[in-house]
Amino acid sequence: MMSPEQNELISRIGPGTKCGALMRHYWHPVALADELPVERPAKAVRVLGQDFVLFRDERGRHGLLDRDCPHRGADLAFGRLENGGLRCLFHGWLFDVDGKCLETPAEPDGSVLCQRVRQRSYPVVVKNGIVFAYLGEGEAPAFPDFDCFLAPGTHAFAFKGLIECNWLQALEVGIDPAHASFLHRFYEDEDPSGDGYGKQFRAASSDSDIPMTRMMREHPRPQIDVEGTDYGLRLFTLRKINEKHTHLRVTNLVFPYAFVIPMSTEMTITQWHVPIDDESCYWYAIFTSFGAPVDHQQMRDTRLELYQLPDYRPRLGRHNDYGYDVAQQATQTFTGMGFDINVHDQWAIESQGRIQNRTREHLGTSDKAIVAYRRLLLSAIGQVSSGERPPMWLDPARAASIRGPITVDGMAPTQGWQAYWKEFDARRRSGSSWAASTLPPLVA
Repeated sequence: MMSPEQNELISRIGPGTKCGALMRHYWHPVALADELPVERPAKAVRVLGQDFVLFRDERGRHGLLDRDCPHRGADLAFGRLENGGLRCLFHGWLFDVDGKCLETPAEPDGSVLCQRVRQRSYPVVVKNGIVFAYLGEGEAPAFPDFDCFLAPGTHAFAFKGLIECNWLQALEVGIDPAHASFLHRFYEDEDPSGDGYGKQFRAASSDSDIPMTRMMREHPRPQIDVEGTDYGLRLFTLRKINEKHTHLRVTNLVFPYAFVIPMSTEMTITQWHVPIDDESCYWYAIFTSFGAPVDHQQMRDTRLELYQLPDYRPRLGRHNDYGYDVAQQATQTFTGMGFDINVHDQWAIESQGRIQNRTREHLGTSDKAIVAYRRLLLSAIGQVSSGERPPMWLDPARAASIRGPITVDGMAPTQGWQAYWKEFDARRRSGSSWAASTLPPLVA
């Protein structure tokens, strides 16, 4: 059982906190590239309890600055994009993407005030539809050669969604393989209607014709194995069907707060859980296809049926009881909350409270990945507090050596499943138009 002090330590990420100091050693998704349209390529963003303005200048360069103008503190998120930068509406001070003050037009001719002023800026890069920023001090780490970053834009799709609770709760549902046997249980195995994200739990796994939800419903006590990797943790979830066949799901925790999971035979999901502040977060995801190109418009339209712009707030949520319908609960879904598994997960984590009180938990064997992650997180916080670099702070050489991570959902042989998932991934990559050259080492 966790102490109140430990729960506070691992939950709070604002400036001046120990977990916040850890988080500021990494790149963070701060927006979707689509959120900076041509007609107004600037927006306010809040990440790790801090307020910023993100913008794209006339040359296509992205900048992230502290949101308060260094002159009198006015809101730069309302600034005008002109003359190579972002101009404050209050007195016309102009800043470029590096935070350099270009003009202080109300000052007398010959004033050198702008040469002494600089707004705090942060490194920004765009990776397959997501704008990442480094919010820490000193050198930024390199990006690993993960599939979601190496895939061409035609085979990747980025999206996000708002979650109204602490980031850690949102992450932990993704490393809890046992919950799917109940939370995502459907009673209409043969009718995989609804959107594609929910279909994955009614469609069949690879090398199988049995709908996954039936397997999970009939085998609710999986064997869960967790192993440490150079990027975080790898999870093996095994449901023995019979002496010959075992359902195997390989998922990954990428430190500090991402997971990589299978969506289908050809598609994987890399999902980050980015703290807005201590009591809310965004999930950002890159859907990566090893097969056919992604229909971006269809993917976006489908998800906008579930989320509302401009905040990507879910249409079903705490505000309307997640669409709960007792009649549906009796005949169609275990939750009575519709067929989108995101809604199920959102209910589970938001119902724990804005910040979960982990002192009241009673963890079991099936929670071993959560226990392993919390230990890793506490250790990393300690490393940073001692002046060391934490796990997954990568230099370019190490970043280029970390591939995958491999994620698989399939029907494996009960004897020999340890080789099956690697062989499955090798087959998938060899048949891909872009991924053959990204084949990870056997132990990836």
